[in-house]
Amino acid sequence: MGMTMTQKILAAHAGLKQVEPGQLIMADLDLVLGNDVTTPVAVKEFEKIGAEGVFDKSKVAIVPDHFTPNKDIKSAEQCRLIREFAYDKGIENYFEIGQMGIEHALIPEKGLAVPGDVIVGADSHTCTYGALGAFSTGVGSTDMAAGMASGQCWFKVPEAIRFNLTGQLQPWVSGKDVILHIIGMIGVDGALYQSMEFGGEGLAALSMDDRFTMANMAIEAGAKNGIFEVDDQTISYVREHSAREYKVYQPDEDAWYTRVVDVNLPEIRPTVAFPHLPDNTRTIDEVGEVSIDQVVIGSCTNGRIEDMRTAARVLKGRRVHPKVRTIIFPATQRIYLQAMREGLLEIFVEAGAAVSTPTCGPCLGGHMGVLAKGERAVATTNRNFVGRMGHPESEVYLASPAVAAASAITGRITSPEEVVK
Repeated sequence: MGMTMTQKILAAHAGLKQVEPGQLIMADLDLVLGNDVTTPVAVKEFEKIGAEGVFDKSKVAIVPDHFTPNKDIKSAEQCRLIREFAYDKGIENYFEIGQMGIEHALIPEKGLAVPGDVIVGADSHTCTYGALGAFSTGVGSTDMAAGMASGQCWFKVPEAIRFNLTGQLQPWVSGKDVILHIIGMIGVDGALYQSMEFGGEGLAALSMDDRFTMANMAIEAGAKNGIFEVDDQTISYVREHSAREYKVYQPDEDAWYTRVVDVNLPEIRPTVAFPHLPDNTRTIDEVGEVSIDQVVIGSCTNGRIEDMRTAARVLKGRRVHPKVRTIIFPATQRIYLQAMREGLLEIFVEAGAAVSTPTCGPCLGGHMGVLAKGERAVATTNRNFVGRMGHPESEVYLASPAVAAASAITGRITSPEEVVK
């Protein structure tokens, strides 16, 4: 029996010719990642096992991004702990304020993820790097500690679902709409501990930023990882950002999938996930009248330059609704600088939005945009669980940057088609 992309990568990193779904393996790691929330726990476990140093100073990355710039004394102490650890162990890829970014946007930008890699991170959205044809997945802090010490991690080889993409996207439809459409179709546990593997001729219609968004949200369908076939767009991105060697793994023709799902891109409309799960989706035509109090555009899901450009296209020459707090977060310093050079930040400020330094901030209800009781937010983030962005009686509606920006202008969930004519 043939193997999927994920199975081939895991087999190669385990030193095996063949692996099968359900098989337990120990695989070599190309990168171990942590942030300011998960790394302090990993550091304590690292010290417990008596490890003297990390397995490879160039293959560990630590990015304080969740509560930074530090929102309080506790977050400051957490960052000091991991900062001292990084300096003490000589970790080369430690990125803090001024050079930091939201980790899952920063790692590809820095060229630390390439096709064929096996990457683990103590954050569930580590699955983002599957956009590059890598196997990447979230782990707990204890596994992060073991990975930093040994350069290895154990895995149960996942089964896979194949998503065949066909056609072209409609105007104002993006990768965020595609992945919300898919999650709405299969459910938040529809890919439980499986690999979501994307391919087909429709892949060409998706930019790299679209693919990062979709891979990022594979975990919201319960997947172990999301992964895209490597094409010319992928190779171009990798060559622009990294000097590392890479290896492309394509699925075998006789690879076995638990199911094959056909996704016809032209049929997808702008899509919104209503509270309180990412699979509670409706198209923009089915939304109805939903007034809002806040809009957040950014995060590891939708804080890249295409997202900034889309938001600016909607907001240019317009003003946000006086009752809507609109907060925009470029995902890295590089994206922030590019947005500034293109005049996008000026558009945002003139429209009445606030622009923040890169941080996870409001996505997890941390800071920079916490919701009060009864408030509603449209967010380009990845989760809308109860209390995700603040008070347990607040509501989060997940949407694309285009829908979020249009909603900021009207004060209710709105199609960009209604605003930009």
